[in-house]
This record gives sequence, C-alpha cells and structure tokens, in this order.
Amino acid sequence: MFSGRAIMGGMSATQPSLIQRVKYLLGRPLPDGMREWVRNDVVGPGNARRYFIRGILPLIPILIAFAFVPGPLIIRLCMMLLLLLPLIYFQFALMRVYRRHLLHSNGLDPDLVNESRDRRQADTRSEYENIYRRD
Repeated sequence: MFSGRAIMGGMSATQPSLIQRVKYLLGRPLPDGMREWVRNDVVGPGNARRYFIRGILPLIPILIAFAFVPGPLIIRLCMMLLLLLPLIYFQFALMRVYRRHLLHSNGLDPDLVNESRDRRQADTRSEYENIYRRD
C-alpha cells in the first residue's frame, strides 16, 4: 500500500502511489502514515502553484476543443477566457477553504493553513517590540 519512497527534504513520511494520489486529488483521505506528506502538500512551499495547476488541468481538454470551433480566432479566445477567468477567480477565492478541507479530511489541524501568516505576524510583532519597547 505504501510506496516507501521518502519525501525530499529529509521528511520521514512516504509519498503516495499513483493510485493513492489520484484518489487524494479526487477527495479521498490518505492513510495516517502519509500525514506529513499531506501537510507539506497543503501548506508547504509551492502549495498555491500546485493548487492552481490541479484546478486548471481538467479544463485543458475543453480549452483545446474550443480551439477547433469554426469561426474567428477572437471568438475562440473569448470562449476560452469565459471559462478560464471565472475558474481562476473562484479558485483564488476558495483556496483557503479547499486547503482547510484537505487538512481536516486527512486528520490534520485545519488551522495549519494560517501557519505562515501567524509566523509572519509573530515576526512583525517581535520586531515592533524590539524597536518600540517600553522598559
């Protein structure tokens, strides 16, 4: 069931197999032993890029089909944009909701989504306190 391949960067979790990854992308939770991989996938470096790529990939065949619709090029491009722009807009708007759902469904704390923001705020707060400290 586990592929046994270690995640790059020294993490001890294993990567999911192709079948497990497809099920994960379709909403199925991964086994408990892969929680660190899920955590890295959802809140690690490059998470927004992976999220947007996963959302746009299913639309590519439809966009390619629009390229073969007879008519002027501008009409074909506008049909593609009518699908692509709202998709990107809603993906951006719902990114936090989807990431929280992935964390929750895989048995992790949904508040991990805010981890980098909280770390940034703590750094800003400590920097502020160092500069304007009242002794």
